[in-house]
Amino acid sequence: MMQICDSYNQKNSLFNAMNRFIGAVNNMDQTIMVPSLLRDVPLDQEGEKEVNSFQEGDMYGSYVLLKSIRNDIEWGVLQADERRKEKHGVTTALEMSHIEPNDEDLEKQFHFHLNGLHTVLAKLTRKANTLTNRYKQEIGIGGCGN
Repeated sequence: MMQICDSYNQKNSLFNAMNRFIGAVNNMDQTIMVPSLLRDVPLDQEGEKEVNSFQEGDMYGSYVLLKSIRNDIEWGVLQADERRKEKHGVTTALEMSHIEPNDEDLEKQFHFHLNGLHTVLAKLTRKANTLTNRYKQEIGIGGCGN
């Protein structure tokens, strides 16, 4: 019984959620050989409103966004913040993190952000899978099996 409970908890771990997302983006990246074909192809298709509701634009914009988020996960936010700061001269998350929250709230904040991260990763994973399948449809590869 303990093993069943452990495997269920592991299935819902942050590491597994990140691995599912990274795997979906890697699959998308390997499938989409000509990303420029995604330009001007609308995101919305019947039944996909929930997955695409958080961003307007074309499939190419989503492709670039998903790859960027994957890179941030794999290489870390600090490196991404450094690149953005050099590029745009903006205040980074690292600089913002120097504002000390109340220690009593840290556990609540952690759980709030962890739940949010799980939700966002699940949506991004679905978005990557949808984008891969839509690309296959656009170029005429059969089957939408993921």
